[in-house]
Amino acid sequence: MPSEEETFRRLVVELRILEGTAEALQSRINIVNAALTELRVANMTLDGLGKEKKEAPLVVPIGGGSFIEATLRGTDKIIVGVGAGVAIEKTIKEAKENLGNRLSNLEKAKTSLQQQLTQVVDRIGGQRTQLDETTAQLRREQAKSVRKT
Repeated sequence: MPSEEETFRRLVVELRILEGTAEALQSRINIVNAALTELRVANMTLDGLGKEKKEAPLVVPIGGGSFIEATLRGTDKIIVGVGAGVAIEKTIKEAKENLGNRLSNLEKAKTSLQQQLTQVVDRIGGQRTQLDETTAQLRREQAKSVRKT
């Protein structure tokens, strides 16, 4: 049977591991949220482009808060990234379907990550309770030792 000190050390290590896991999961959730936001903006942009006429003036972001003026040549073909730096031409309908599928997959991933985070946070709570009980027991034992001397 492990001593209270060994139990205390084990709980501290386990708690640190769980906290690191929780931080990693939260980081992944933040990345998924950023990707969801980007895909939603792209989807809204496609909605807007579908309503525009040929030769409509546009302001196109080029990064760093900078923009260029452009003219819409047409909306019959959209270039869509499909991963690994590869992009292909699709119709607006196909592009929206692709974005919808990606949004759906990311929502599922986010839900899974949130469930995992909830489980880890629950375990952290349990570990902290156990750590508090072990700490109290160690203090009682130390108090007894001090009284004996």
